[in-house]
Amino acid sequence: MPLGPIVGSGKYTYKVHEAWQQVPEWLDMRPAAVTVDSQDRVFCFNRNDAHPVVIFDRDGKFLSSWGEGMFKFPHAIRVVQEGGKDVVWVCDEHHQQFMKFTPDGKLLQTIGEKGHRSDTGVPDDDFASSAWQKVTHGGGPFNLPTDIAFASDGSMFMTDGYGNARVHKFSPNAEYQFSWGEPGKAPGQFNLPHGIWIDSRGRLLIGDRENDRVQIFDQSGKLLSVWPIELIGPAFFYVDPDDIVYIPEHNGGMVSIVTLDGERLARWGDPIHRSVHGIWGDSHGDIYVGSW
Repeated sequence: MPLGPIVGSGKYTYKVHEAWQQVPEWLDMRPAAVTVDSQDRVFCFNRNDAHPVVIFDRDGKFLSSWGEGMFKFPHAIRVVQEGGKDVVWVCDEHHQQFMKFTPDGKLLQTIGEKGHRSDTGVPDDDFASSAWQKVTHGGGPFNLPTDIAFASDGSMFMTDGYGNARVHKFSPNAEYQFSWGEPGKAPGQFNLPHGIWIDSRGRLLIGDRENDRVQIFDQSGKLLSVWPIELIGPAFFYVDPDDIVYIPEHNGGMVSIVTLDGERLARWGDPIHRSVHGIWGDSHGDIYVGSW
């Protein structure tokens, strides 16, 4: 497989496989997000109505796809373990829903009412990526949601960002608990809360994308800290088993590698490459970066 440039620095140096995905001619790839299952298969959430969930092996060979006609606007995807088995969670931004599937595409659970948008001041017909600029106040679940993460007790936390400025907590039984966040730039406020991860300390890492920062909260919604480093539109997170954080910088066309305390270890990319959106790692330490 042809290799591209060397990127990163020090311990976090990578050879880029520019032609990694081996896509059939009939398959149009516009991956919004990426995740990896326990078998190191790579799942892409693809903005393609006929083939929205596309699965590759770790060498980039196309394996299968599923979900035709089920989604309106794919945004986030992650594989998690439930009862020792992989399940696939996705966020459909425009359906206002989070959905759980088996790895082969059987629907197991849906959270959110299809098409229902909470009151945040954003017009119901506005689906633009700039809708976050029209949010006048925080609202309930959901208004163009973005990502989901799971606490050790099974509680769920969702970022609700393009048409809202909040994080929502649901119980392990998918019962709504509470929300926090309002539009703005002050500590604890959000301008497009985009990605979320719960780290090994139980803290919530929130990618406050249009404020160019990562904010750290406890699970009751209390602000703990704001990372001091420069990040240009942090989108999603992947945290590896060594507690190293990988962040695609959507508006900067870059990837940063950071400690849990916000110390940057490596960075690469170029501002001309926008829409660096998804990121995940496999058991070999390889990193997959999705750009639609």
